[in-house]
Amino acid sequence: MDYMEQYRYWLNDGYFDEATKAELRAIGDDEAQIQDRFYKDLEFGTGGLRGVIGAGTNRMNIYTVRRATQGLANYIKKQNAADKGVAIAYDSRRMSPQFADEAALCLNANGIKAYVFESLRPTPELSFAVRTLSCTAGIVVTASHNPPEYNGYKVYWEDGAQVTSPRDTDIIGEVEAVKDYNDVKTMSKEEAIAAHLYNVIGKDIDDKYMAELKKQIIHPEVIKEMADKIRIVYTPFHGTGNLPVRRILSELGFKNVYIVSEQEEPDPDFTTLEYPNPEDPKAFTLALKLAKEKDADIVLATDPDADRLGIYAKDTESGEYIPFTGNMSGMLIAEYILREKQKAGTLPDNAALIKTIVTTNLADAITERYNVKLIEVLTGFKYIGEQIKLFEQNHDYEYVFGLEESYGCLAGTHARDKDAIVAVMCLCEVAAWCKSQGITVWDQMQKIYKQYGYYMEGIHTITLKGIDGARQIKDMMDRLRANPPKEFDGLKVLKFRDYTKDTITDLETGEVTPTGLPASNVLYFDIENNSWCCARPSGTEPKIKFYMGIKGNDLKDAESKLESFKKAVVDALEG
Repeated sequence: MDYMEQYRYWLNDGYFDEATKAELRAIGDDEAQIQDRFYKDLEFGTGGLRGVIGAGTNRMNIYTVRRATQGLANYIKKQNAADKGVAIAYDSRRMSPQFADEAALCLNANGIKAYVFESLRPTPELSFAVRTLSCTAGIVVTASHNPPEYNGYKVYWEDGAQVTSPRDTDIIGEVEAVKDYNDVKTMSKEEAIAAHLYNVIGKDIDDKYMAELKKQIIHPEVIKEMADKIRIVYTPFHGTGNLPVRRILSELGFKNVYIVSEQEEPDPDFTTLEYPNPEDPKAFTLALKLAKEKDADIVLATDPDADRLGIYAKDTESGEYIPFTGNMSGMLIAEYILREKQKAGTLPDNAALIKTIVTTNLADAITERYNVKLIEVLTGFKYIGEQIKLFEQNHDYEYVFGLEESYGCLAGTHARDKDAIVAVMCLCEVAAWCKSQGITVWDQMQKIYKQYGYYMEGIHTITLKGIDGARQIKDMMDRLRANPPKEFDGLKVLKFRDYTKDTITDLETGEVTPTGLPASNVLYFDIENNSWCCARPSGTEPKIKFYMGIKGNDLKDAESKLESFKKAVVDALEG
């Protein structure tokens, strides 16, 4: 069916409720709106669904959620894994509780048990729950840090990580095979509860999760010594982090934790924020105001589903608060863990740190210093989770830390996704240690730069919505793939990686070698002088992202080089 036929089908078929039909009748004179809602099915990608909430095949609604869940249920049954059940969590966004229940009741109607959290919970706790409850899969309803009109749906497998190849494509195939919404099963919640198919979970899992987090503390004595001296400002951005962050910091003994009251309660409209993303400096306006009032040492923010952490730290010289990128905060924690574990003799001989291909090369320098194996994976924390599973299966390496540039990291293996709750805890331990040494977190970051090199990274994002936008993004990648630039900002490209073709081409010798990573629509340029850049379309949003990194002689030199390099990269890659 074309988009108008789909539109009329939704208007007239008895399967769809009256509220949905009323919403669609209201756009009856707007063909462009009808086209955008119905020109395709909302894509079930390798991580699941994400889209604008509303009626239509290209929107997040109870019908697209049910369809996706029917496909997942069909896959689970083909794996003979229906008896193990599925854990489900959700965040504070519009429709999140409803979507969680719709997913659960579709599973239930297919004879699969669902374990649904009693109220909103962080994404990493869902990952933990899948493993703790020995479920076959997990679902978390969230659109992470996207604007309020979005929601999403992510699928996890029994190891607690988001699904990876070939399982992801197999599940996608099952979802796409559900052609008729009338074939999607559901049942009433009352029936599901009576049949012991719908189960509510909460405090018991919370307690076990907290206990696992505390195992990552290296120096409890330092926290105890500094607990009433360090001042911490925290905001959950109206999301799931509020209760678990406050609980873990309280139980560890931190005395002076100040919550941004305006952003404390769940709010699906995120009314105090333009964009609930810790990468956005404007999102910290209220937190920084409170930090100045309280003379805070550090300022912390978690995104709505609490898998990303953003921080500011006080500069004692200027009295200003300095923003940290995800690369900076991740490496601050990683360097502390490696250093202090090595001192204590608890760093494994086969220790490994995992980063994504667009994450800072500072990781390379630090892991070399501590003789720790560094493993690179594709962008997406699910690939870090996959490596943890492989370590356990092969007994070759022991995981110590993983990070990606987009403000996500994981200490410990209790979860298999980035975990802002454990990151807050680790960062506060680092801050306590710094306080005990008479320095600030920003001082420590500068010491790391001085010791290992002034690595600095940037990102440029282009948003191109709709049919034309998708075509423009494809054309951009096709052009770069066919005619890769030979230099950027006067710096020569040494190697060109095309992850779709699994090739690394040495531009000096012409030698071609494999990347060794799964196929992905990503292009990467290794450039002289420790520089690099990468082009990658988003898998969940109508965007293409250009990542880049350089190495400077000091902070000012690095900032200047990055600014010049970024302009050159954007000019070359945008064409």
